[in-house]
Amino acid sequence: MGLQWMVLTCVVAVETAIVVLLTLPWPRQLKSSIVALVSMIVQPAVSILPFAGFHLLDIHWKNEHRQMCSAEVCTPEELFHYEKSVFKAQRNVILCVLSCLLYWCICCVCKYQQEVRGLEEAEKRLKNQ
Repeated sequence: MGLQWMVLTCVVAVETAIVVLLTLPWPRQLKSSIVALVSMIVQPAVSILPFAGFHLLDIHWKNEHRQMCSAEVCTPEELFHYEKSVFKAQRNVILCVLSCLLYWCICCVCKYQQEVRGLEEAEKRLKNQ
């Protein structure tokens, strides 16, 4: 299971870098090239949404079927392992939600940039007439 979370961590890191690239003030030509490249990548990258959703369901199922460990029943070592698994589950939920949120941000920023470019082209055509 660790490899899946490592992949999700890498995806979140790449999505964060893409959002930063999209929101930096670049020259127009470079910005349009970046937006065009990211727009081509966005469509196949939609597979991250079911991947993250599946893992959220998996975390929920494991949380529902996890044996509860309280201080009266468990040894300190068992309590430590229980708390560690809860913290890992919380971290993984944050990763899943972040991956979906960043994907949504990338889509919105690309759409916004394409609309701005279209409006600029329409403005140029109207000025030339």
